[in-house]
Amino acid sequence: MLDEARGRALGGLYGLAVGDALGMPTQLMSRAAVAAAFGRLDGFRDAPDDGEVNRGMRAGQVTDDTDQALIVARALVAGRGHVDAAGLARSLLAWEADMRAAGSADLLGPSTTRALDAVRRGVPLAETGRWGDTNGAAMRIAGVGVATPPEPPAALVDRVEEVSRLTHGTSIAIAGASAVAAAVSAGVDGGTPAECLDAAVRAAELGGRRGAYVGGADVARRIRWAVGLVTGAAEDDALHDLDTLVGTGVATQESVPAALALVAMCPGDPWRAALLGAGLGGDSDTVAAMAGAVAGAAAGLDAFPPDAVDLVRRVNGLDLEPLADDLLRLRRAAR
Repeated sequence: MLDEARGRALGGLYGLAVGDALGMPTQLMSRAAVAAAFGRLDGFRDAPDDGEVNRGMRAGQVTDDTDQALIVARALVAGRGHVDAAGLARSLLAWEADMRAAGSADLLGPSTTRALDAVRRGVPLAETGRWGDTNGAAMRIAGVGVATPPEPPAALVDRVEEVSRLTHGTSIAIAGASAVAAAVSAGVDGGTPAECLDAAVRAAELGGRRGAYVGGADVARRIRWAVGLVTGAAEDDALHDLDTLVGTGVATQESVPAALALVAMCPGDPWRAALLGAGLGGDSDTVAAMAGAVAGAAAGLDAFPPDAVDLVRRVNGLDLEPLADDLLRLRRAAR
């Protein structure tokens, strides 16, 4: 058995990668198209031959979600708990250049692309994320949740804002990223799924007061609403509502509430939460990654099927144990 905090930290990091890999083949598909192509998804699949961004990717392979989350987590470690915006910009640009050279179509999302284009043009780094409101900040924030205690919440949101500002400096994006980071952090501290979701709402409320204003629904209220929709509902009804009411697109106020609702649906079962997220389609790799990270932190690494974790490790060459240990050292220092 793993030390509890370490097992939960690894559950969050590997949970993100497992969810990402489960959602890789279904991204940009409708829920109906996912069902037609894969039936009831029960594990990893190769990408479809006609995939728009994932053609040629094989079962268990992760996407940019995991790659970018690890870039941020390693930047946190290098900065002893802080992230240098210029250094993060260089790392993201170098990653994208490598992916382009490898012929990948799975590149940076819309807000990050726009922000890094602004970096290239010489726009001050404090301004490059002014319009970034999509879910890129939330999808790559799990490392902050591992590295930062949940209390006081304002200190955690400070860290989220610092990490997100380069590309996602809006209230909506910071609220969504704060929700995911706080839920992961509460899980590492031993919180139940319900406690993780409560922490997510509180942090989203605080994060929603940070950053630049853009029009859009309140993330904290949509998390509460999405969780309420699925509570007590039959699974197929809950998934239908997540698909058709909450939404699973790249908008932060869709994908973050959908991911956290999946955690509420599957308490103690992060594998199931990630599978259901992958089956929803839309931005399914991100939804499943966030659900896997939060549910994995709440339940710990041992809650995942060992063969699933081993496959993701092997296919992607992942060894996240040293990174988890480094992030936990930052967490202890922050206390």
